[in-house]
Amino acid sequence: MTRFGAAEENTSGQRLAVVVGTGRCGSTALSDVLRIHPHVLSLSELFASLTPFPFPAGTMSGEDFIQFLNTPRPFATSVMRHGFWPKVSEEIRQTSEMPILGAISVMVLPHLTDDPQRLFGDMRSELSKRRASPIADHYRALFECLGRRFGTRVAVERSGFSLHLVPHIRKLFPDVRFAHLYRNGPDTSLSMSRHPVFQVLRVLREHAEHSGHDLSVEIDETFRHGEVDVRPILQAEVPVSAFGRMWSETIIEGLGYLADVPKSQQSSFAFEDILDRPETELTRLAEFLGIDPFPEWLKAGRAELDATRRGAAQDLPAQELADLQASCEPGMRALADGSLSRECRRE
Repeated sequence: MTRFGAAEENTSGQRLAVVVGTGRCGSTALSDVLRIHPHVLSLSELFASLTPFPFPAGTMSGEDFIQFLNTPRPFATSVMRHGFWPKVSEEIRQTSEMPILGAISVMVLPHLTDDPQRLFGDMRSELSKRRASPIADHYRALFECLGRRFGTRVAVERSGFSLHLVPHIRKLFPDVRFAHLYRNGPDTSLSMSRHPVFQVLRVLREHAEHSGHDLSVEIDETFRHGEVDVRPILQAEVPVSAFGRMWSETIIEGLGYLADVPKSQQSSFAFEDILDRPETELTRLAEFLGIDPFPEWLKAGRAELDATRRGAAQDLPAQELADLQASCEPGMRALADGSLSRECRRE
């Protein structure tokens, strides 16, 4: 991985920022852009990897924290087994078993290094020695450990489907900054409808609503005894408008949470604006994070972005598109009450 600019010894600790969104809104691409900045510790899907409870109450020892990070999550392994593993080559599937990785080794560490096993070993050597502490202290120690390793100034966590985590993150990290990334509702919803994680999450959200449970509790109860065969969910024919409703509900709920965050600690970014004006928007993001918008980084960031990633919903049949637009309208209206980009308004 090439970083543009000069890494430096960290002497003041890692500040924390979190990119929040509905998921399927361009945040993975943004993580890739942030990863190549020399002063950014880009943590992709850290909190999502630890679903359903990334913020357990009480205290735990350093060794317990390492086990917490390394324990595979049955929600993730279920979706991988039935949603992603069948899509790898037949040759691989016939000659090997699906790997069951520790939670942090699925996406977080491979995003940082080509040798995640070695990085995990180094983390374990340092963090396992910590005394019993609240989870926030362990997370900060993790950020510091990785920050020293990579010479960064600010840790930027980014998880898909993370708006519901805003109040929990604020409680643990009062000084955190939130970058809210959003994307055109119909395009986001269509992408959700084609992604195994969101296909399963939609059903779990419905079950949670009917049972009166929090979504995290619903996930915990569903996967309490291990992996679940989610193929019936993945194979079901569901109108894309159902994902539009989930998108709208997630946006409205998330904006409610962000309304309680001080203005100085949050900023919003439309993915379409980043595609249209990458240098301008990435500079704005860098200033919000407190990092330098190096020209080399801006150029490399622009190269990471695919400007064609928009408008897919317009190819739907007319009635299906109309239903999708109607289901997204509440969320689009809620965003329009804020600073919705001109391009994002287009349906």
